[in-house]
Amino acid sequence: MDDDHQQHLFSERPADYDRRIDVTDPRHPSAHPLLLLDEEIRAPGLSDYVVPLGLFLVTVFTTLWAGAFQTNTNLLQGPWAFLTDNPAVLWNGVPFAATLLGILVTHEMGHYVLSRMHRVPATLPMFIPGPPHFIGTFGAIIRMRSPILNRKALFDIGVAGPIAGFVVAVAALVFGMQMSRVVMVESTYGMQLGEPLLLQGIAWLVVGPLPAGYDVVLHPVAFAAWLGLFITSLNLIPIGQLDGGHVAYALWGRRQRTMALAMVPILIVLGFAGWPGWILWAGMASLLGLGHPPVLDPEAALGRPRVWVGWFALAIFVLTFSPVPFFFPK
Repeated sequence: MDDDHQQHLFSERPADYDRRIDVTDPRHPSAHPLLLLDEEIRAPGLSDYVVPLGLFLVTVFTTLWAGAFQTNTNLLQGPWAFLTDNPAVLWNGVPFAATLLGILVTHEMGHYVLSRMHRVPATLPMFIPGPPHFIGTFGAIIRMRSPILNRKALFDIGVAGPIAGFVVAVAALVFGMQMSRVVMVESTYGMQLGEPLLLQGIAWLVVGPLPAGYDVVLHPVAFAAWLGLFITSLNLIPIGQLDGGHVAYALWGRRQRTMALAMVPILIVLGFAGWPGWILWAGMASLLGLGHPPVLDPEAALGRPRVWVGWFALAIFVLTFSPVPFFFPK
């Protein structure tokens, strides 16, 4: 290999760009799935702030609407009618919306802050509004503007979001359980929520053992916290580009794909036995890719502290995972 053909991976930064990827280096072939070929990564512009802010404000409205709809006692009114009759009821959705958005913002900012610390350009969180029939949002994403080439950076960025969101969700769950109501099972109706191990433990500590024939109706804050735990468990599934895929690949390398291949049939079985949504989730994951793209330094050691954090993330997954998250009692 001639020295004349060897160039640095990142060229000198021009005035109007954060970083430019140079793929002429033969050590980084164009077939590498992490490299963005011939793409210049520009400095953030006005639209990079206006679009995330606009989507966030819309999501604030839709989650307020969803939270208010959950408190609506007239079951004959749809999600639009009750709000048009009295727009002031939108304030009833504040406990739910503030809790859920607090968890989501903390989760995404965990990714964003660690991306900045590792000097990986990333967008601000992009929230996805959803219909107010249920929770009013489809979550949020952060787009990396350059590949994550370092194994430690991959681990830190991937694990920071779930852990940050988990901490806020647990605090909200403890607070929300104190305001939840214990009722007779006969007085409950509609969709029921699955009970991950963490929810069972916190309910036992805060509410205490329940007599036979009784159940807990979650306060909107507790319900939003439950959703936060559910979202955390979804993200920690060790598949492809999910947070769990990032963490599993950083910890175990190519064995992450084996873990993903094992998870797909498990999700399919859970889909047929309990919640059909697992089948959809397994299908989407398969289409997007089960394996994680490689990094350029896969042999770099993470160090014992990161390994312990990785096992902590696995414990979070076990504690927050619900095999049947939604069901209708017969």
